[in-house]
Amino acid sequence: MTALVSASPLRSTASPARTALRRAAPALLAYAAVRLFGVAVLGVWGAAAGSSPHQLLSARWDSLWYTRVAELGYGYEVRLGHGDVHSNLAFFPLLPWLKRLFSAISPLSSADAGLVVAWTASLFAAWGIFAIADRLYGRRAGTLAVVLWAVLPVGIVQSMAYSETLFTALAAWSLYAVLRGRWVWAGVLASLAGLTRPVGAAVVAAVWVAAAVELIRGPRDGGWGDGGPRGRWRMLLGVVLAPLGAAGYVLWVGHRTGGGLFGYLDVQGQWGNGFDGGWAFARFIGERLASPAFAAGIGLIAGVVLVLRLYRLCVRQRQPLPLLVFCGIVVALALCASGYFGSKPRLLMPAFPLLLPVAVALARLRTSRVALVLGPVALASAVYGAFWLNGTGPP
Repeated sequence: MTALVSASPLRSTASPARTALRRAAPALLAYAAVRLFGVAVLGVWGAAAGSSPHQLLSARWDSLWYTRVAELGYGYEVRLGHGDVHSNLAFFPLLPWLKRLFSAISPLSSADAGLVVAWTASLFAAWGIFAIADRLYGRRAGTLAVVLWAVLPVGIVQSMAYSETLFTALAAWSLYAVLRGRWVWAGVLASLAGLTRPVGAAVVAAVWVAAAVELIRGPRDGGWGDGGPRGRWRMLLGVVLAPLGAAGYVLWVGHRTGGGLFGYLDVQGQWGNGFDGGWAFARFIGERLASPAFAAGIGLIAGVVLVLRLYRLCVRQRQPLPLLVFCGIVVALALCASGYFGSKPRLLMPAFPLLLPVAVALARLRTSRVALVLGPVALASAVYGAFWLNGTGPP
């Protein structure tokens, strides 16, 4: 009897995590099936084209830069003919740190460790998306939100040794923690997201805005706080923790380069990246409209309109304010930044709240009709991903 009593707290502690995982299991299995199908199509394409799917996923474009950071540390740069310098200081450190850790404790190379981190993070990202959608709209909508994220046209990036899956996982779980009133966890995860990508600022903003609303209005039923003085102190601690990752890295880069507060912006500027309110992107579209690539220009306009319309639906759906803030900043930074325009679809990938109105709409349909809709989309996504990775430009 004593043994049973002493063991019961352990069972009750572990039970919520097991229950949550069991509830998410169908969504995670569906996600894994879609992504494995995409990798399989890439393998068939690679066999026909004479390319290496393994290299495309683990050792090309940004993956190489992350691997160099993991193996050599910061300081590597490439000087271009016109004078610009591409420095690996542009790449935030959490993914390289994890690659170095996994390669140190296993026989994996840094490149393969990057794949392990990215694939593992993709499952946690899918779980976080499910947890949020399930909490707001139910299990069926949560599962469909995960599948929609998996079948994005650029979904193949979720299988690459890039930082998108790691960032999305940290962002989703930070936002979920905010919705649950778990402020310290929200701050810690937001800080880690800030060590992963520059857009980590969107997670920080979401935590801060939610905390400001909580301070002004006080806790409400189903709100973001647990009330009481201790709850307020935990909220303030989360607010303080949230920006530490991004701020720490940006300040370190500024100190290392001698550029002070703007040192990191100078590094990004050498890559051609910056925020110009969308002027460069608009000019890029205009050039397509005035050229034989007119159809591409129309397609880009349609894509922007679709993204903005989806965000409008998010607002009309009355999504929680932290989701709207996070999603709005991710969309604004993706569409209004200068740089390599082929990467914009990838930069929009963490904006998963855009998919929630579609998931809710699909959840009203029968399973057979949902399969008829998402099946062809999954096939198109897999084929497009294989075509895209076998192209000349980075995603």
